[in-house]
Amino acid sequence: MAKIKITLSKSPIGRKPEQRKTVVALGLGKLNSSVVREDNSAVRGMIKAVSHLVTVEDVK
Repeated sequence: MAKIKITLSKSPIGRKPEQRKTVVALGLGKLNSSVVREDNSAVRGMIKAVSHLVTVEDVK
């Protein structure tokens, strides 16, 4: 399966509680922190919910 790298590029401070919880559920804590996750529909849905806060790139 393909993997994607998710980086927190904007702060979740002042955002809706659901968006803050989604950022934490993705495994992102501090600004500019990154995680590598499997590319599946659950992760894609979480990314879509906070797309304005994160950047996504493919990992080989």
